[in-house]
Amino acid sequence: MLLGVALVIFVILALVIVAIFAFSGVTLASDSTALAHVTVQPFGGTIEHVQAFGPDGRRVPIAVQDGRLTPLRKLAPGEQVSVDVEVRRPGWLSWALGSQRSEHLTLSAPVAQVTEPWMTVRSGAEVRVSFDRPVSAVAYGSKGHTTVHRLGTAQRTISLGAQPETGATEIAVAARPWETVGAPTQVSWFPPSNTPVMVSLPAAGTHISPATPIYLTFSKPVSEVLGSSRPRLSPSTPGSWHEANGHTLVFTPTGLGAALGSQLQIQLPHAVSVTAGSGSGSSSSGGGLRTTSQIAWTVPPGSTLRLQQLLAQAGYLPVDWQPAAGTAAVARTPSAEAQAAVEPPNGSFSWRWANTPHQLQAMWSPGQWSEITKGAVMKFEDENEMTVDGLAGPTVWHALLDYAIAGKRLNSGYSYVYVHREVPETMTLWHDGQTVITSPANTGISGAETETELGTFAVFEHLPETTMSGTNPDGSHYKDPGIKWVSYFNGGDALHNFDRSSFGTPQSLGCVELPLAASAEIYPYTPIGTLVTIEK
Repeated sequence: MLLGVALVIFVILALVIVAIFAFSGVTLASDSTALAHVTVQPFGGTIEHVQAFGPDGRRVPIAVQDGRLTPLRKLAPGEQVSVDVEVRRPGWLSWALGSQRSEHLTLSAPVAQVTEPWMTVRSGAEVRVSFDRPVSAVAYGSKGHTTVHRLGTAQRTISLGAQPETGATEIAVAARPWETVGAPTQVSWFPPSNTPVMVSLPAAGTHISPATPIYLTFSKPVSEVLGSSRPRLSPSTPGSWHEANGHTLVFTPTGLGAALGSQLQIQLPHAVSVTAGSGSGSSSSGGGLRTTSQIAWTVPPGSTLRLQQLLAQAGYLPVDWQPAAGTAAVARTPSAEAQAAVEPPNGSFSWRWANTPHQLQAMWSPGQWSEITKGAVMKFEDENEMTVDGLAGPTVWHALLDYAIAGKRLNSGYSYVYVHREVPETMTLWHDGQTVITSPANTGISGAETETELGTFAVFEHLPETTMSGTNPDGSHYKDPGIKWVSYFNGGDALHNFDRSSFGTPQSLGCVELPLAASAEIYPYTPIGTLVTIEK
């Protein structure tokens, strides 16, 4: 009898122990809404400590509610996280199983993928994008300019609304509310068509920067549309083609990219259908599509403001330039400098010398073309063995961008000449903050066609000696050889030496005549591009 009772008691105790062990477990697993879920069974104890770390070892703050572990900072889709959970067991159980139990789990934030990047959408219908799992946020728009939209509830399909007949967009999503949106994917749509349809990003006919990559996406695989051939660019642009995927070709510019102020055209090896008006040399193929083998974009000319910034940095202007506080300096790389040429950074100019002549200061206007800017361009052209025309064409821009990348700066300083036409007439040379010389001078005879024109002009020719010829006021002709130290600045007007018995009154035929010593002294300071102001 006693043996039976003892046996029953033993069995009951054994069952109790088994039940305690069975219901004292702790599990840590991924969760459908949170980052992870910790489950503590009835005899398991209480959660004492939770910590999580990113791949760089940085701690990820975690909120715990009903066993769900939710990050308190945004994680990137796919970011790996290590989670550690410590559970304190009840005191009456700790003697047998230990006072604590630890669980460790390494998992990645979920990544949602577009299920159909190339869609056929009938005209007038809204464009709908689907994903392989519900998403909580979506960002879409042009490359580099997407806008994030947070969704009230997670959805597998989102609408982009009514869109043009053909189009493409960059789209990035977050599967969970506690994620940032991930890397963008290009989504393209095409109308039903019997021939291959192409959509370009950026859209054909728009303005692009020199370093902008060009995406050509086809409704059929690239191999079916183009075979082994590749499009040709005109004007020739450094860069390369590659297939981003089976439907998309990408041209990535290298170096300084497409020429500033050019019409960049792509010639396709075979005609395709595009939205009406998207191509040149196109013909109707019915509906809203046209067939073409050529598409083009406009690369705007370089910004005058950026031109001035570069000239200032290179030492060709009487001002310096610095980027605005909080604005990073333009990287010394071809792509960054080419981009800045059309999208100049914020910043400010400052005079290099406190005593800069007021005449020079009055002419300066950031972002506006002026004689100061023209003179600087002319000097840059002359010193870099270019044709001197004072125009910032592609050759000038290319050389200036190379200057910026190399960090070059002019060492010869900045000169300015101003001439007073009031008697006694004088010429003053100012250089790098110093008045080098003030000398008596002769300008053109007053009241005649030979009167020296008022205004500011850049020196365009610089000769140590030449022969001057022309017509006197009485109609006779003159030819004077051996004229020294000549700097032409306005048509036939020039700074030069001329033998006169006196200086300081209007005596010339339009030029600014100087004594020999004075003309010799200023000549090295008045190269091509130097500004000369005639004032009264």
